[in-house]
Amino acid sequence: MTLIQERVHPKDAETRHPIHALLRQRWSPRAFTAHPIAPETLHRMLEAARWAPSAGNGQPWAFIIATRDDETEFARLLGVLNEKNQEWANSAAVLMLGLAATRRPDGKEHRLALYDLGLAVENLIVEGMANDVYAHQMAGFDADAARQAFAIPDGIAVVSAIALGYPADPALLPDDLRAREQSPRARKPLAEIAFRGRFGVPAPVVAD
Repeated sequence: MTLIQERVHPKDAETRHPIHALLRQRWSPRAFTAHPIAPETLHRMLEAARWAPSAGNGQPWAFIIATRDDETEFARLLGVLNEKNQEWANSAAVLMLGLAATRRPDGKEHRLALYDLGLAVENLIVEGMANDVYAHQMAGFDADAARQAFAIPDGIAVVSAIALGYPADPALLPDDLRAREQSPRARKPLAEIAFRGRFGVPAPVVAD
């Protein structure tokens, strides 16, 4: 049994129905410790991403990875994040960029490439949670700067940035970020996302 299943979690989701602890306790911290992620743990996370499902088994995802022990690469990836994200992401153990090939090998548009990348990242995140590693995904970065900095070719979309690490005390964050870190988690009710017959009509299975 992993630590995450044993302990009382400070951001445990209040779910309407029971779900697995790895999903219930997943959240996106901004405060990270300086503790490095062991290479074997990062290997497991990437292996989980590798085995995600994809349309036609196209596997259109790829990742740019920078670990804290490589100061040059870490600083280069940190530099493509926006200023607000740099404030906290500089304490992460690992920074990543999530990429997706938007064209298939035959040149046709890969319509589900971003969807498939999302599946791979979710696999990576859940495997990380099983090893007490947390992820915070970001849209706040300069995709053009990333493309130039890492020689990312045309046809490869720079979709997201990801910080990985072990959570730290939110008191380490600036006031505004600390308030967001400590705020309760919330989600839309099931009746607003699961429909039957027509959009907006709750499916009976989720109706109160």
